[in-house]
Amino acid sequence: MKHFDYSEPASLDEAVALLRAGPAPASLFAGGTDLMVQMKEQVRQPAHVINIKKIPGMDDFVYDADRGLLLGALVTTRQVETSPITRRHYASLAKAATDFASIQVRHRATVVGNVCRASPSADTLPALIADGAVLRIHGPGGQRRCTVGDFCTGPGRTQLAPDEIVTHIEIAAPAPRTGKVYLKHGRRAQMELATVGVAAHVRLGAGGEVAELSIVLAAVAPTPLRALRAEAGLRGHRPTARLLEAAAQAASEEARPIGDVRGSAAYRRDMVRVLTRRALEQALQEALA
Repeated sequence: MKHFDYSEPASLDEAVALLRAGPAPASLFAGGTDLMVQMKEQVRQPAHVINIKKIPGMDDFVYDADRGLLLGALVTTRQVETSPITRRHYASLAKAATDFASIQVRHRATVVGNVCRASPSADTLPALIADGAVLRIHGPGGQRRCTVGDFCTGPGRTQLAPDEIVTHIEIAAPAPRTGKVYLKHGRRAQMELATVGVAAHVRLGAGGEVAELSIVLAAVAPTPLRALRAEAGLRGHRPTARLLEAAAQAASEEARPIGDVRGSAAYRRDMVRVLTRRALEQALQEALA
């Protein structure tokens, strides 16, 4: 591990100033589960490490029935996994956090860090995108907002500028008759990257029709993929076995997987079909509960 400068800013503006003026390249430190491993393996060699743990408000974990959930950049996946709030109102995100890495890593890894890692197989991204989550980003010009769905631009690439910091995640409060599900398929649920992941967010209307629907696929494209054609086939209709199967098939056809050591492209497409059908069925059951 090479020599690097180290800072502990006390405010966001100070942290941004350090990103702009300090030695480059700089890396932010929150959970450190990716950064420390990559530094030891010399995959990343930052000249400056900026610890954001002393910045007020970065550990926010606040729920309001009207405004929804606010997660600061220091909130860990373990906090999300075990919180009664997320387990009740954001079940897909809680399940994604549960399936994430090992228990030791979940105690340190942050949800924002997983988002900024921008891995195509990231567990938290599909659930956040399906829920319409929005990121608060602080930079030299102040604060801006970006949907999680627009944030990732490629494997390991995001819209974040070198002098910007993701400070919070906002997730709207769930409406009545809403169901949220995340399903992960791999050789094992934890300590394993997803071979395929599917998140579904369903809201039923007064007549039992699908009023709102999001289906997001992981590990089958360079970024998490919204299955728009599958959604369109169900939205506005009362769900039937035939429509659910058609939606699952459409999602499979929309996927753009590659083959690797975890599965062939054909296998991944088939698992998208299977998991999408299961996720929709479970989300509909939750919406009716």
